[in-house]
Amino acid sequence: MKISDLINMCVQNLLRRKVRTMLTIVGVVVGTCAIVVMISIGVGMQASTDAMLASMGDLTLIEVYNYGSGSGNTQSTLDDATLKQISQMDGVVAVTPFYQAYDINASIYAGKNNRYEMSMSNVVGIYPEALSSLGIQLIDGNGFPTEKMDPYGIVFGQYAAYNFMDTKKKPGYNYVDYWPDANGNVKDPFVNLAKDDLHIETGASNSDEEDSVKTYSYDLTYYGTMQEDYNKGYETSRGAYMDINTLKKIRADYYKANDMTLPEDKGYEQAKVKVSDISEVETVEKAIQDMGFSTYSLDSIREPMEEQAKQQQLILGGLGAISLFVAALGIANTMVMSIYERTREIGVMKVLGCFVGNIRTIFLMEAGAIGFFGGVIGIVLSYIISFMMNTFGFSISGSGMSSAYGTDVSIIPPWLVLLGLVFATLIGLVSGFYPANRAVKISALEAIKTDG
Repeated sequence: MKISDLINMCVQNLLRRKVRTMLTIVGVVVGTCAIVVMISIGVGMQASTDAMLASMGDLTLIEVYNYGSGSGNTQSTLDDATLKQISQMDGVVAVTPFYQAYDINASIYAGKNNRYEMSMSNVVGIYPEALSSLGIQLIDGNGFPTEKMDPYGIVFGQYAAYNFMDTKKKPGYNYVDYWPDANGNVKDPFVNLAKDDLHIETGASNSDEEDSVKTYSYDLTYYGTMQEDYNKGYETSRGAYMDINTLKKIRADYYKANDMTLPEDKGYEQAKVKVSDISEVETVEKAIQDMGFSTYSLDSIREPMEEQAKQQQLILGGLGAISLFVAALGIANTMVMSIYERTREIGVMKVLGCFVGNIRTIFLMEAGAIGFFGGVIGIVLSYIISFMMNTFGFSISGSGMSSAYGTDVSIIPPWLVLLGLVFATLIGLVSGFYPANRAVKISALEAIKTDG
């Protein structure tokens, strides 16, 4: 028999008993809908968990600290050579130290006669080429600095201008608050970072030496202002970034001017490592710990939360699978009853020389068709239920957690649609396997003698 004949016969047999076929399909629809919706709720919970973690910080960022509570047996120095080694690890996108010159007397000045002053304590030295990879956004300026940036280029935090104090006024009256007043108005800072001339000046290590110590001055090049994001660092708000080598030079000049010896270099206190994907964090973090460094990332929080979400998905999917199992019993029952009713028809086909394989194929096609069409309708119904859940803010926990982080309660990804459709069809084929084998074993002579 041609495949077209088999399909035609399959359709005619299903339509011959419309009510029974429809009731069996309804069972598959309910089972498919149950498993898809249940798993979609689990996917929504996972998305909510990821959104919550993302609000806490960058999931692909690892902080490295230069003290030895890592898992390694030896303690390396967190210097440029070590950071280069880390940058060559698989999955690492960018690496940069975070260097601050706390021990120098230096400030950023603006205005006539250095009227406005900002402490250098908020300035952090980094590898400038790593800035764009850290996910930091600029709200104005000429773009992120590169390796060829001006030696004294600087990128300010969104509210860093409010750090400038008026040296002509008394403490307590010498600053501008960036918080809105009672009328919601925000005052402009003393300094316009993009337009005013800015420079760094170093001073003496104590006030008694000011007249005898040479002052170093460095004109700054403004590169831009960063969007405030505390998850990316305090510097994006009230601090600033500049080339680490420039900051080191300023510190060395300060020590030289004050006739002091630079302390022994024991490496950077802190560095940050950006990896390409969440899945790479654990591997890279473990490798860094094996080098003897302490690390911190949100991966330690993410893993148990994801494990809990997977368990919830498994439970929800299991509940849906029970419904589909009941539907499978309905398909098997329908096909067995069909065999009893069509025993004579099966005998006639055998007598006419129909291949046994064709008879088996007909029954398997009928069972598979019931599963397939039930799966299609079930998936469409799942999308409707999912839309209603998301529209009306339903939450399985009643807490509304999903909407709090801007995620949907129910999310049906493409893989779940394919899974539901394939699973429903397989359930139909498996359920029809026994009845199909039963059909081909019927004796042709006995089948013809059967009243039908």
